[in-house]
Amino acid sequence: MVTKLLHTRYRVDDLARTVKFYTEVLGLEEIRRHKSPRGSELVFLKTPNSDELIEICSYPASGPVTVGPDLTHLAFEVADLEAFAKHAESCGYPLSDGPTESSSGRFAFIDAPEGYEIELIEYRK
Repeated sequence: MVTKLLHTRYRVDDLARTVKFYTEVLGLEEIRRHKSPRGSELVFLKTPNSDELIEICSYPASGPVTVGPDLTHLAFEVADLEAFAKHAESCGYPLSDGPTESSSGRFAFIDAPEGYEIELIEYRK
């Protein structure tokens, strides 16, 4: 039986651009980076208030990355969706959907550089 979720991996073609998105747009912290024994470049990122990491992987030997539509996404809580949307747009990443009202608050989406979808959730106070 598993005991803990450690990280989620997303493979990308442009490691530098993707890490910049996660650190500058989303505000994640780069924890470590290294080259794996098989040759992939790995960068581990941490979200404030979470133990799980996000692993960004560049492994050109696997071929180009193709992200299928609506296949997977990461969801992050934000304190103020409007303020986040303005910040993300100023960095070149406008909302791709929303904001949408829900029973617990509001949510919206932006697309990361490789096409992975990012959900942003503002819970009602």
